[in-house]
Amino acid sequence: MDHKGTQTLSLQPAQGAQPKASAASPAVTPDTIQAAHDETLPPLETLIVERLDDDKAQDIVCIDLKGKSSVADTLIIASGRSHRHVGALADHVLRALKEAGHGKAKVEGLPACDWVLIDVGDVVVHIFRPEVRTFYNIEKIWSLSPADA
Repeated sequence: MDHKGTQTLSLQPAQGAQPKASAASPAVTPDTIQAAHDETLPPLETLIVERLDDDKAQDIVCIDLKGKSSVADTLIIASGRSHRHVGALADHVLRALKEAGHGKAKVEGLPACDWVLIDVGDVVVHIFRPEVRTFYNIEKIWSLSPADA
């Protein structure tokens, strides 16, 4: 658990990672953010999270958006260590989705690989370089409850 009750997900600790303070809203609860190994994740989310974890993505987070947004049901956020790592993570997720029969996902940001967005319909995946993830802090944006907005 982070300082404010949020849960950062990774089956493997990042080497040399320092604990960081989270500015996430108290509206984020363990029910909203699920562990990567949590058996309650639907199959599509499990596929994506396992692929990211296998490729050593850092700080994998799943945010349940059901009832909060019509954009997606689940937001998956992860970090890569470099531009090349972010690009490889995105490519491997796309390949896993295609092999599992989830069609052609919409992708933005692959040439620059600072922030890659993969839209699989009900699931949206954001893969960031750590500095970019800290700057945009989308965990905080999407974790706000309507009363906090």
